[in-house]
Amino acid sequence: MGEAGNDRPAHAEQHAPPGAVSRRALLRSAAGLGAGIVVADLTSTAAPPAARAGVPFLRYAPPPVLPVGRLTVAPSAVGTVDAGSIRVVLAPGSFSIVTGGRTVFASPAGAFLASANGRLHWQENTGHFSSTPQLTSLQLDQEIRRVQVVDGAVILTGILAPPVDLGPLSSQIAVGAPFDLTTTRAFTVRIGPGAHGLEIRADVPRADVVMLRPARGPVEGVHGAGEQFTRFDLTGEEVPIVTREQGVGRGREPLTAAAEATQGAGGSPTTTYAPLPFLVTDAMRAIALDTDVVATFDCRPPDRIDIAAWAAGYTATVYSGAMPTDLLEAHTADTGRMRALPAWSGAGAILGLQGGTEAVTAKLAALEDAGAAVTGVWLQDWSGQRTTDFGERLWWNWVLDRERYPGWDAFVSALHARGIRVLTYVNAFLADPAGKPGGVDRDLFAEALARGYLVRHPSGGPYLLDQGGFGAALVDLTNPAAFDWFRDVIATEVACAGADGWMADFGEGLPFDAVLHSGTPDDWHNRWPVAWAELNDAARRQAGKPDALVFFRAAGRASAAHAPLFWAGDQLVTWDAHDGLACALLGMLAGGVSGMTLTHSDTGGYTGLSQPVVGVQRGRELLLRWAEFSAWGTVMRTHEGNQPGRNAQAYDPDSAAAFAAQTRVFAALADYRRGVVAQAAQTGVPALRHPWIGAPGSVAAGRDDQFLFGSGLFVAPAMTPGQTRTTATLPPGEWVHVWSGARFAGDSAVTVDSPLGRPAAFYRAGDPKAEDAARRVLATLG
Repeated sequence: MGEAGNDRPAHAEQHAPPGAVSRRALLRSAAGLGAGIVVADLTSTAAPPAARAGVPFLRYAPPPVLPVGRLTVAPSAVGTVDAGSIRVVLAPGSFSIVTGGRTVFASPAGAFLASANGRLHWQENTGHFSSTPQLTSLQLDQEIRRVQVVDGAVILTGILAPPVDLGPLSSQIAVGAPFDLTTTRAFTVRIGPGAHGLEIRADVPRADVVMLRPARGPVEGVHGAGEQFTRFDLTGEEVPIVTREQGVGRGREPLTAAAEATQGAGGSPTTTYAPLPFLVTDAMRAIALDTDVVATFDCRPPDRIDIAAWAAGYTATVYSGAMPTDLLEAHTADTGRMRALPAWSGAGAILGLQGGTEAVTAKLAALEDAGAAVTGVWLQDWSGQRTTDFGERLWWNWVLDRERYPGWDAFVSALHARGIRVLTYVNAFLADPAGKPGGVDRDLFAEALARGYLVRHPSGGPYLLDQGGFGAALVDLTNPAAFDWFRDVIATEVACAGADGWMADFGEGLPFDAVLHSGTPDDWHNRWPVAWAELNDAARRQAGKPDALVFFRAAGRASAAHAPLFWAGDQLVTWDAHDGLACALLGMLAGGVSGMTLTHSDTGGYTGLSQPVVGVQRGRELLLRWAEFSAWGTVMRTHEGNQPGRNAQAYDPDSAAAFAAQTRVFAALADYRRGVVAQAAQTGVPALRHPWIGAPGSVAAGRDDQFLFGSGLFVAPAMTPGQTRTTATLPPGEWVHVWSGARFAGDSAVTVDSPLGRPAAFYRAGDPKAEDAARRVLATLG
């Protein structure tokens, strides 16, 4: 990633102290982290995601699991009601919906609906949002009193009433607040056909939370919910749908406990930049919500999923099909599909370089001399670089720094003449550029401030969020004039500096106590990444750049319709599944079954730490193994990381030749990749996919550390240091080992050599495009 930060409390009664540091700035303090370790009193327990249940995420304690409640059906409503292709079956204590001959929604031996009143109290620091729900009433028992068929839909009406006695659970839910066990709420549920699935509309007037509670089978796995950096099957997880920083460590100890104890920034298995209100299950059904408010998918109960949204009503669309591809195609047809990537992006690596014209030229030459296939350079410091006590940061004033990049126009033209594209960087914030050496040609912060285009603080003035050494404010995307102004800035400054694309960073940091031009943060927080994607897409079109590559970190419910590419956030420069290389793959696989069909990662990771005990830095082997992983995917883009001087770099003399070889592998797959990317754009089935998508129930579907690229290539990347042999669990069918030509029967585990430079890669026998791709790879490497 390029830059990060975002700090302050949101919508909370208890605010963080002024000057609280940014996400990256919190990591600069060895003393602070040491204090956190003492407080947590933990030793290193870097367990994989499946074993993380005991890790004490200090500020992410999940709420209690609610009891189901009772379902009563009035005698006059008992029976079967048909409305076209929809059948609703009501009996004392049970409720089910059947369509296409399949039961797609049923009550788990009890109520299928619940509601509550209360609010969320938010704490926020550096974009790390956590909340404490405080409920004042809860309605779990329900009575269906009337059933009607209206315009092809079944309408259920009735009342939700409080349970007789919640016992000690009421005090846990209420968190000490007065709790009312007498409130009754009327409800209406409309069950009718949608464009591509069954729509269930639940309305409970005067409720603050409405919960649908579909039953699930004892071995019905649950997947999706956006880019989740945890195991692919979310069973046992409570998954909040709130966009935020993914966390620092995320279970890697003692780092996570230290970051939590000092700044509340350690994260949890389900903190993510890109949560999406969509789930698919092993029963070949999926559920999507139509709302952007904060929601929760609670997959901890063994017999159901509790789907709660902080709204008085919303629609859930239920899809069903024979295979996961049916569900993904139907859902993305409703929410929008990602467009195909520009062809040039698959011709070689996009090198993340910085340092100015002379430094970039030298680094690029080192890799080209080593034989690298290069299609672009990504220059995040194009607008200038500032030094903070965390390290080298950027000037968040999105105008070209001609002192840092003298001769920019000639530099870009020369690169273009060699077929190398130039990408830049922008984020959703503006910072005051006062003090920038050499000044600025245009002060965007002053322009936005004078016009009232910045998100405001509740006490007045712009909401300045501490970025670790400087403050910055979000442009108010709810203000049409501000939206248009920022679109013009990106189109005329970012895009027209010769850029062929850019990283569009942030989108997850709107405080819950901000004052907006229109609407409330509760409605806008999860929608902000979508508006940010819309704005950048509009700027791309206005600048007349149809082949620009613009990529995003944060995502919301409809982001895919405006974003050609996502990246998997800010991993540590480590191997682990908590917050390292394996974590990046986990996020991409989950995002793939959520509508994020085209994703990639920072090759080599991003976050390095120099502190004692928790410190990490990128070594040569990790960089090259990450390059192997990226080569068999959609886009291969490097990042120097937040500490370039301590990290192994692709252009280092001892890495350049081996890294260059992987760029040639990536380029050799260009024709195959073009077809896979086109299919993803046309169908909504991801380019990089979990084996479950093509073979649910297979042996391969039980592993989260391997992937299909399209349907014809299969890779089990090396994810541990020193690894020279890899056991891959192949999907059904016959597979051919790319490097040796050995043939293997699918749906079984095989062990092959995987020396550095040659990961465990296979192609599907009988697939001519995949076989041709493998042949090109072999020819490239000799």
